[in-house]
Amino acid sequence: MQANPAKQNAFTPTPTVFGATSSLIEAQDTQEPLTQEQQPISFHGNFESCMEMYTNAQTVANYLDAHRSWFPQSARPMKAAPIGANGYDLTVGRFGAFGYEVEAKVGLDLLPQDEGVYRIQTIPIPGYQAPGYDVDFQAAMRLTEVPNGQGTEPVTHVEWELNLQVTLQFPRFIHAMPRALIQSTGDRLLNQIVRQVSRCLTYKVQEDFHRAVGVKFPKKRRTLWTKSKDIKLEPSE
Repeated sequence: MQANPAKQNAFTPTPTVFGATSSLIEAQDTQEPLTQEQQPISFHGNFESCMEMYTNAQTVANYLDAHRSWFPQSARPMKAAPIGANGYDLTVGRFGAFGYEVEAKVGLDLLPQDEGVYRIQTIPIPGYQAPGYDVDFQAAMRLTEVPNGQGTEPVTHVEWELNLQVTLQFPRFIHAMPRALIQSTGDRLLNQIVRQVSRCLTYKVQEDFHRAVGVKFPKKRRTLWTKSKDIKLEPSE
């Protein structure tokens, strides 16, 4: 059985989530004012996805609420250091193109649920200043319980939506390239990062959750959809 993917605009996230704040290579000679062509460039993506948990929604909610017990481990190989009561300093990894690299370092606040909706908001990382970029990562997540068709425990769909914008101040040699090439490459790289992180994190969370609650996890039926304007990921096998 395969569940339906999350419906577009099923709910509207408020600004700010999967907190983003990363670290890049220093990007600009500040001795001269920037020309119009050297202004920061923004890359944007809208994504939605769904993963299945094979038990009731309340059990899933209890697990999500206790994120200190599972998020740091499930995020590996990313590094997640606690910030405050609900936040994390998350080092995602290094990504790049045209000889220019970004080490994505993100500040996230996993907020308690509000009327059944979970949000993750960008927060500052204490003592850290992101060099040459800014991230606006806005997401929301909702639990939907559905029958599993076999007369036993229901299945809970964990549906999420993400609105992500990354603004980069590139070094001068990047600005010498056609703007359309920079834009398309950056948008594609943003899609790849979201795809890689969501696939890895989703599978690990599913495994840890089902192990923690003592419910069998049908690996061949694990499901992850991620859709954007330009890319759709098929369910993983």
